[in-house]
Order: sequence, then structure tokens, then C-alpha cells
Amino acid sequence: MKNLQNFHEHFPNKSLVSNTLLKFTPILVLAILLSSCSSVRVAADYDREANFEQYKTFAFFKPGIDKAEISDIDKRRILRAIEAELLAKGMTKSENPDMLVSIFTKSTQRVDVYNNAWGFGGWGWGGFNRWGWGWGPGFGWGGNNVSTRTEGMLFIDFIDTDKKELFWQGSGTGYLVTRNVEKKEARIKEFVAKTLEQFPPTKE
Repeated sequence: MKNLQNFHEHFPNKSLVSNTLLKFTPILVLAILLSSCSSVRVAADYDREANFEQYKTFAFFKPGIDKAEISDIDKRRILRAIEAELLAKGMTKSENPDMLVSIFTKSTQRVDVYNNAWGFGGWGWGGFNRWGWGWGPGFGWGGNNVSTRTEGMLFIDFIDTDKKELFWQGSGTGYLVTRNVEKKEARIKEFVAKTLEQFPPTKE
């Protein structure tokens, strides 16, 4: 009760304080959402019996890559980024590889519809779509607002050449929020780099 009394003493005009908080809350929420959009969430799964030290050379698995539902330009961007990361790990591209590299992608469009004094609201799920380039959340000061953005998923598969078996799979998930070519390429590199940070897996 004493703390509450002190609050009243320091802030006698409670309505002014409330209005100020309400005015800045949407901006704060927007900043939090936009910052979260920039991150890439990653995961990996692998065969615990696989000997990762034996994989020193790689090549791309064209039949699998051809099935990825993205443009050829974006495929080349992804493959260049994967190649650069694997070379940096000391591996070599070869015509007689120890492992094959394949990719596939999917994306989900999120649709935001909200109606309140700020015109800023929660997210709803849309349908599956191709890997695309969406826009960030929108908001206004009143009325209904609808905005969409696209969450993309990139899967990277490593296949044992001799066994023809998948032994490692990594995935990166995040928002694709720009149509700028340079930023798009940087975003793809971020997806690949973050995903391949998990390869090879650390020994437990």
C-alpha cells in the first residue's frame, strides 16, 4: 500500500501516465517483433552412428535440388553459400564425393488482421506457399489492418554417397522480409551459415 501511495504522490495525473504508456506500447511491441523477425531459428538431426570424420569431399545432388520450389537464381545463391561454408570447414568439392548435398524449402504465409485503437495485432496462419519475400508487420492508428509476411524454411540434407542414406539434416527458419536483392542474398547467406554452424555435430 505504501508503494502504491508513493506512486500516486509521484504521478498524480494517472490518466496522463496511462495515455503516455498506451501511446508508446504499440511502438515498443513493433520494435520487439521486428527484431525477432531478423533471427534465424535452426535445428539439426543426424545419425548417431555416422562417422563424421570420414566425410571430406562433397558434391551437389541435382535430382533433389531440382525439386526445390524456388527460382533458379535463389537456388544458385543457396548452393554458393553452402559451398562456401563447407570449403571453410576444410571440405573439398569433388566429382567422387564422400557425401551428396541436397536442399528443399517451404514457406508459410502469416496474415495479420487486428482491430483496435492502434490497428496493431496478433498473427494468424495462412496457407503453405513457395519460398518468397514477404513484408514485415503493419500497424496504424485506428481501424482494421491486414498485413502479410512470409516465414521461410530451408532444409539442407547430407547423404552418404555409398550407402545412399541421409545422415545429417539441418534446417533454418526465419522471416524473409525484403525485396532488395543485396539484402535477400545476405539473408540467404545468414540462413545457410546459421544452419551449418551445427555441422558436424559436437560430440556429447
